[in-house]
Amino acid sequence: MLFNSPGFFLFLLVTLVLFYVFPRSWRRPLLLLASYFFYASWNRRFIPLLLSLTIIDYFCALWIVRTEARKRKIAMMISVGANLAFLGFFKYYNFLASNVALFSDRPENAFYLKIVLPLGISFHTFQSISYVVDVYRGEQQPIRNFLDYAVFIAFFPQLVAGPIVRAREFFVDLFDWHAPAMEDIQRGIFMVFIGLAKKMALADQFAKVADSYFNDVASHPGGIPAWTGTVAFALQIFFDFSGYTDIAIGTAKLFGFHFPTNFARPYLATSITDFWHRWHMSLSRWLRDYLYIPLGGNRHGELMTYRNLMLTMLLGGFWHGASWNFMFWGGYHGMLLSLERMYRGRIRNVAVWQNPLRALLTFALVCVGWVFFRAKSFTDSVYVLNQMFTNVQGSSLLLHRHYAMIAVTLVIALMQERWQVIDEIIEGPRWVQAIAFGSIAVAIECFGVIDQTIPFVYFQF
Repeated sequence: MLFNSPGFFLFLLVTLVLFYVFPRSWRRPLLLLASYFFYASWNRRFIPLLLSLTIIDYFCALWIVRTEARKRKIAMMISVGANLAFLGFFKYYNFLASNVALFSDRPENAFYLKIVLPLGISFHTFQSISYVVDVYRGEQQPIRNFLDYAVFIAFFPQLVAGPIVRAREFFVDLFDWHAPAMEDIQRGIFMVFIGLAKKMALADQFAKVADSYFNDVASHPGGIPAWTGTVAFALQIFFDFSGYTDIAIGTAKLFGFHFPTNFARPYLATSITDFWHRWHMSLSRWLRDYLYIPLGGNRHGELMTYRNLMLTMLLGGFWHGASWNFMFWGGYHGMLLSLERMYRGRIRNVAVWQNPLRALLTFALVCVGWVFFRAKSFTDSVYVLNQMFTNVQGSSLLLHRHYAMIAVTLVIALMQERWQVIDEIIEGPRWVQAIAFGSIAVAIECFGVIDQTIPFVYFQF
């Protein structure tokens, strides 16, 4: 069930009705059953995998608090090891096998297995790891009721592609649940509509341009096609992923849950550091708290700080996918973050009027990184970058309507950055809300792409 499919909204409507009709004691079992039904609609064969990891992490967390201090680390390592083992096998086995075959002078697929990647495994394993590590650190009390913990892991709005919700954020709402206020309901519905518009009217429009370019880069020589094709992908992945996140957060609000913000207008960032404070924020916080800081963070001098930044971003890139391209993407961002830290004094001391230029430069640097993220191979990445910087030829792949979309969304982003216009609309009079909903509906109707072959980008992770 895609979030932009009629089937999902029928499922959501039925689940919401039952949730509020049923007695309160039935609601958690309902959420768990609905979430497992949602997961099974993709591939029911992986239900035992999700359930197995849930059981392992649940009992390891209890083991941590019930055993003597010297054995707690064993319980934590079993839990983390199990999650990483499942993630490693399903996501990285064939990548490692192909490299072993390459170095042993055998065909690339000599050791391949026919492995189907379980939906959302990258997200729910990170969510599980954060819970068990927090229990080990004494920052989170273990959840005694297995049903409660299973709901936390499987809750369907964020099961497939996040945001990565911390246990303390989720259980505050679950244990002290209150029916959502009218403002939360309005905000939730509005965010679902915005998410649909981002996905169908914007992301999928730019996806057609990006796919036409990156599926055969050699057929579009020149720097202008390279830049416009890459910009199209930059906009596709932002509107696609932030659209999914908006739908997830909005849906959760309808059930009385509050998920953390995952995007904050990242393409208005004035530095790469600022970009990572705005892009996929739940992952950025996860990498900071469970990787960068444990590696030593910035506590042991500049050189160790640069090392820790590079390792964190390299592993963050590898988390996104099993290919050298993702490693290069992560390493590229690690290098930029290190350079910014090295020259942070000069970067801070700039005039306010230079911020638009800094934002444009930051966007260009991010787009260069997106080439590694989107290209089908490292060879294609090198070709595209070569075209970008050495061959000022060709024609734009973006049409007039695409530039109009960019201009409109840029104005909206700037207004949201300065005046929080979405909050003003939600809290405003009915006629303002009606105009906003009507405008979104018209945008979806006029520009929406109905194409099930364009899934949400982050579903593959």
